[in-house]
Amino acid sequence: MQRFTDQQYLTKDQYKDSSNLDARIAIHQRFSTNPQGWYHWIFDILLGLPQNANVLELGCGAGTMWKECADKIPSGWVITLTDLSDGMLDSAWRNLVPLGRSFKFEKADAQTIPYNDDTFDVVIANHMLYHVPDRKKALAEIKRVLKDDGCLIATTVGENHMKEMYQWLRRVNTNLSKDMFSNPFTLESGVTQLKEVFSKVEKAQYVDNLRVAELEPLMSYILSSISLSDVSVDELQNLEQELAEKIGKDGGLFITKDSGLFKAMK
Repeated sequence: MQRFTDQQYLTKDQYKDSSNLDARIAIHQRFSTNPQGWYHWIFDILLGLPQNANVLELGCGAGTMWKECADKIPSGWVITLTDLSDGMLDSAWRNLVPLGRSFKFEKADAQTIPYNDDTFDVVIANHMLYHVPDRKKALAEIKRVLKDDGCLIATTVGENHMKEMYQWLRRVNTNLSKDMFSNPFTLESGVTQLKEVFSKVEKAQYVDNLRVAELEPLMSYILSSISLSDVSVDELQNLEQELAEKIGKDGGLFITKDSGLFKAMK
């Protein structure tokens, strides 16, 4: 099974806790060229919801968006955060409990959402639908739990996202398969998948790139993205030396970002 959708690998290895995800988020928070910030961009779209909106996030991770945008959350929103990983839910709870908000946390699979029909004004799937083995089933479930005028906000990446980083990952990975980095739900392929279930689909692009001026965050990102047992130590050392030299020479490394979201109406 492709690791993008291998739930055993995702919950027991890659996302057993938030450490790998935190390392990848950190490089975007520190070195992105767009000053607005990814989470604030998403949240500004969400602010079009009613003041008493019932909100569901699938695959909430460590709850980073809610932590980053805490001062923007309308007091009347009812917010349910779910994830398939116990470790992620624990990290989300630890990040968000200091806010004093009444978030609800629950372990849930997007393919079998444990809520009634017509419950939510919005379902948020932030960079997670490409991890779902049966996306069509998950999308049908999302549509089911949405109110008649509700919408899905699904973020993902395009085919060129972090292309330089993936070249480096291929160099240091000893366990490459043909589809190791093949994303099954991108900005290019997602429209067709969503239109099979939803009546109207809109796409918005987030304009951004990375200019990374330090070596350590780059290496942390690389090590967070593949299992340690699959890392070639020699190739990793060679790559580390090359990247250090390039940063020293140019003052930083450019990395392409290609991300955005879909708004799908029930």
